[in-house]
Amino acid sequence: MNRDILPLCAGVNLQYVAPHVAWVTLDRPQARNAIDADVTIGLELAVAMTETDVDIWCTVLTGAGEQAFCAGADLRVIAEGEAASLSTPGGGFAGFVNQPRQKPWIAAVNGFALAGGTEIALACDLIVAAEHATFGLPEVQRGLVAAAGGLYRLTRAIPRALALELILTGERLPAQRAHQIGLVNHVVPMEGLRACALALAQRICANAPIAVRESLTVARAAFDHDDQALRQISAHAMHTVASSNDFKEGPRAFLEKRPPRWSGT
Repeated sequence: MNRDILPLCAGVNLQYVAPHVAWVTLDRPQARNAIDADVTIGLELAVAMTETDVDIWCTVLTGAGEQAFCAGADLRVIAEGEAASLSTPGGGFAGFVNQPRQKPWIAAVNGFALAGGTEIALACDLIVAAEHATFGLPEVQRGLVAAAGGLYRLTRAIPRALALELILTGERLPAQRAHQIGLVNHVVPMEGLRACALALAQRICANAPIAVRESLTVARAAFDHDDQALRQISAHAMHTVASSNDFKEGPRAFLEKRPPRWSGT
C-alpha cells in the first residue's frame, strides 16, 4: 500500500494509512485550518476519490496540528467578497457538507471545531475527539446564521433543549460534554486520537463493505422519511446486499469457522 501523502490542493492532503482506510487532513494550521477556496476544491476532490476507489471503504477527516480541527470559513475570503468560492454546487460549504457519500467518514477532531468546523464534523458519520476539543456554532455572536447544516444536524444529534441553547447563545461545547450527550463517539488524549480514529475505521472495515454502505444509507434516511418509505429503502438495501458475492461469503466463513474474505463485489 502506498502510504505517501498526496496533496490534493494547497490545504488538503490524502493518505492511504491502512488497508481500505483513507486519511484526509485539512492542512492550513497557520489559519486554524479554516476553509478557503483551495480547501473547498480539495475536499470535494477527496470525496470523489474515496467514493470511486473500490479499495477504500472508510475515510477519516482531521485537521493539521493540535489547536484546531477547523475554524470554519476563512473570514478574509468573506471580507474580500469571495464567499461563493467556499461552496460548490454539488457539495455545499467546503465542497463537503452536502456532498452525497455512500462510504462512512469519521471526523477526528484534534482541537476546536467552530462554526463551519462543527458543521463539517456533523456532516461526517462518526466523531472522535481529543480531550481539549470543543464544538460550537457561534454565528449568532457575529450576526450570522449557521447555514451549512449545523442548525438541523445539531438539533437531530443531541437533546433539543440543549441544541437550542447552544445555537441561540453561540457558546462552546467541550468534548467530554459532547461525549456525554451522544454527539461524540469517543474522547481520548490528543496523543491517542489518531490511533482511536484508525482503530474505529478498521473495525468498520472488518465488515462487508457493501453491507456497511447500504446500512448507512438506511440509517441516514431515518430522519427524512416515514416508516413506509424507510421500509422501501430498507428493502432496496437488502436486495443490493443479497446480490453481492459477500452475501454468500459471510455465512460460508461462519460455517467454515474462519474470518470472512470480503471482496466488496
